Amino acid sequence: MTDMLHRLQTLIQERHATRPEGSYTTRLFQSGRNKIAQKVGEEATEVIVAALGQGRSDQVNELADLFYHTLVLMTDLGITLDDVGAELEKRHTPGADTP
Repeated sequence: MTDMLHRLQTLIQERHATRPEGSYTTRLFQSGRNKIAQKVGEEATEVIVAALGQGRSDQVNELADLFYHTLVLMTDLGITLDDVGAELEKRHTPGADTP
């Protein structure tokens, strides 16, 4: 799973840099950070709806959409999976105040 997320992040970063025509990811970056953040919010809402009343397949699909759009937002913000992983690691080291 982690390897897949890193591969997806690399692809999204490449699309951010090269902006190939016809790419949905390119369209997201061209629409700007506000639209990207809005998409993350929409996908989060769809995850909640799926969790409360849909089957496993829909739940998995919606979660995948949320992961993808979150990675797009992270790329736009210049944040990597390694950055987030380091923060989580800090939170779960002995003596850390964990949530």
